[in-house]
Amino acid sequence: MARVLYTEMRMMTSDEDLARSAAGGDAEAFATLLARHYDRVFRLAFRLTGRVEAAEDLTQDICAALPAKIARFQARSKFTTWLYRVVVNAAEDARRRQASHDRAARGWGDVELMRRSEQAEAAAALDWLQQAMNDLPDDLRQTLALTLEDDMTHAQAASVLGVSEGTVSWRLSEVRKRLRALKDKELMG
Repeated sequence: MARVLYTEMRMMTSDEDLARSAAGGDAEAFATLLARHYDRVFRLAFRLTGRVEAAEDLTQDICAALPAKIARFQARSKFTTWLYRVVVNAAEDARRRQASHDRAARGWGDVELMRRSEQAEAAAALDWLQQAMNDLPDDLRQTLALTLEDDMTHAQAASVLGVSEGTVSWRLSEVRKRLRALKDKELMG
């Protein structure tokens, strides 16, 4: 009987008094406030987000954060006014986070498209170079293969090929001239 009377007294206690008690650590006062205002919080969250799932998530986030936030309630206005401000701020924060996430996702999408494009260009260039190298005479192809990407110096390549360093330099000059002519031919045709 005493418990029922206590509960009825809690239900008649003002929101502001309950908030002050909850801020002081009174879990029952907090539970009473939550029972009184949960539906109100959800309805406002739904009106602000326009989606049931988003409103449910937002309401849960607000309820989880409310014990810490209620300590800042100073009773300068009605509790419901303060609570509505909490809901509006939470909805705005959620909207900003989503907008940032969307921008980041779009940015990563652009980065991924650029990466794939660069990869495709590099693969195409490598294919072109491989085909062009296959079309070169053996002596030029061997010289290019040894010195490509600075694997060997001209002197090292000359030693492997059994020719002079000057011959390696001439061959590479000839390779560049032929590759340039081949590229120009493709661009014109």
